[in-house]
Amino acid sequence: MKNLIISFVAAAMTLASAAPSSASIRNDNYRIFPVPHSQDVSEEKVSFTDEVNIIAGKDIDKATIGRAKEILKEQGLKANITGRATTGVSNLILGVNGANDAADKAVSDANLDRKLFSLDKYDKHILSLTGDKKGNANVVILGENTDAVFCGLASLEQIFGNGTKNLSCVNIFDYADIRHRGIIEGYYGVPYSAEVTKDIFRFMAKYKMNTYMYGAKSDPYHSQFWSYPYPETITPDQERIGYLSKDMLSGITEAAHASKVDFIWAIHPGTAFTDPDYTDVNELIMGKFKYMYDLGVRQFGVFVDDCGVPDDPASLKLGADRLTELQELIDKQWNQQGTARENMVKPLQYVPQLYAYSWVRRDAARRFFESLSATPEKINIYITGQNVWSVPNNTDLEVVEGFLGREVSWWWNYPCNDNDMTKLFTMDMYTNFRDESHIGNLARLEELQGTNTIIINPMQQGEISKISLFSVADYTWNMAGYNNEQSYRAAIRAVGGKQYSKALETIAPYLRYYDQDALAYAVKNYKESVALGQPRANELIGMLSEVFKACGIIETMKTSESQSDRLFYADLRPWLLKLKAMSTDAISLLKGNSIVATDYENYPDFQFEVLNGMGDDISLSTRIAEPAAEVLMPFIEWLKMQNK
Repeated sequence: MKNLIISFVAAAMTLASAAPSSASIRNDNYRIFPVPHSQDVSEEKVSFTDEVNIIAGKDIDKATIGRAKEILKEQGLKANITGRATTGVSNLILGVNGANDAADKAVSDANLDRKLFSLDKYDKHILSLTGDKKGNANVVILGENTDAVFCGLASLEQIFGNGTKNLSCVNIFDYADIRHRGIIEGYYGVPYSAEVTKDIFRFMAKYKMNTYMYGAKSDPYHSQFWSYPYPETITPDQERIGYLSKDMLSGITEAAHASKVDFIWAIHPGTAFTDPDYTDVNELIMGKFKYMYDLGVRQFGVFVDDCGVPDDPASLKLGADRLTELQELIDKQWNQQGTARENMVKPLQYVPQLYAYSWVRRDAARRFFESLSATPEKINIYITGQNVWSVPNNTDLEVVEGFLGREVSWWWNYPCNDNDMTKLFTMDMYTNFRDESHIGNLARLEELQGTNTIIINPMQQGEISKISLFSVADYTWNMAGYNNEQSYRAAIRAVGGKQYSKALETIAPYLRYYDQDALAYAVKNYKESVALGQPRANELIGMLSEVFKACGIIETMKTSESQSDRLFYADLRPWLLKLKAMSTDAISLLKGNSIVATDYENYPDFQFEVLNGMGDDISLSTRIAEPAAEVLMPFIEWLKMQNK
């Protein structure tokens, strides 16, 4: 024990001696996303040894230790789980504020400021990268809890993006502005496959998101057969359109726990929840919850959206009473004193019938939310704002909070395309607002008050939705530090990686329906040159050649060693192949060559399947991808006419 204490003190002294001083702070901070609230980089350089000791306090859980090992392994470093920091070897010390563990002592001895732990914020942590006298790197991550330390590891992973040698020392003091950050899979369309869902979990872990609510409208075991267990097996055709088996769900929950994502399985009992004749509805719901609990689910939701808004006092009271009773049944079943933390069930998430409060008169909206005010305060109640497609804003939060008497949670329909299934939203947030006809074109993000939850309802294409998810993670972590353009460029790098990001950035403006403004200008110039009898096609040919080349690079994702790349290609395929064909045809026509007519409306490679409806009314249909539809597609038709 004496040697262990000495080793802790030695590590702390190392930290203190190498901590950046105010005189040596530089402005060229590490490029970390979400953007940290405070980052102080010094001129001092350190390098990691080939072996790294991981020293974890007693409050650090297996998932956090596993994540630390994974990050080190990706850098080719060997991780040793030890009880002590040693000299001559790099050390990664993980602990909880106030726990008197190695990390807690090291931060104290290094005299690092702990004032962030008193802030009314979330996932608060300190990361300190320093070195010993020989320049061997040491890292301390001290969090308010093990989940916060897990977030700190995401920053360390991005620091490693600069390699493991000659790294600048840094102190990062960080936290999230919003407590629950992530996704609600609640769109109308084909649910994500188990592989895509798990891949999104891993992406979320990299960028400090922690919430995934599953309420896929077209999953029959969420709505139509809400009280029935998931099947033991499913057919290939069912798997193709998003059905899940019992084992798939078990694998999903396991992956969620490893990524520290709260996987919230939601049930949609529809009108039964407020039907007085349905006296056993909570009994049936609890039966399904118990089944899902055995598959690893540790948090649940109840959806009653899109099935009519009750207004009579009896229905409003019955809905609130049943919601209260359901939370009490959950607490009695799983949250009794002595239950291990990992076996407890977190509070209910509730999506009410009136989630867009402008649907009814103000007095009716007040009555509706006041009826829910008596439900347990820990239940999260969701809105989409004044309208279905509203961007989170303080005005709407204040209105509903005034009715409900407590904070509300925000279901954000972004970058959801279930009302525009042939379109992709692949640009920065404000461009996407302009492209999505249901969102206010001039909407801008605010520094929000009065909510602890923002989760986005994404596109049917989960992998492509990562571009938007990245920037939402950036915004919800540090609202004041959010920069739209900077975040978008970082999102492209995060999703495309070193190999594909440049090509992805090139084609992203063309994958959208509305093309790129530069293309519209070039087309205009070309048409004017044709009218003058002096066609100048070089600008357009150069631009479209870059698009064609980039499409070819992205197409190689289909055979990538990375599963994430292959999944991304599968999502993008109809848009990508159509855009590639369009650029090929346009270049040939601009050069005066004849082309073999492409059936853009019916060619199978440009088609994809969609599901519509919920409950008993789910239908499968086929749609055609629409990339570059506003400018490039009509321009091709114009060129065809010119070449006749």
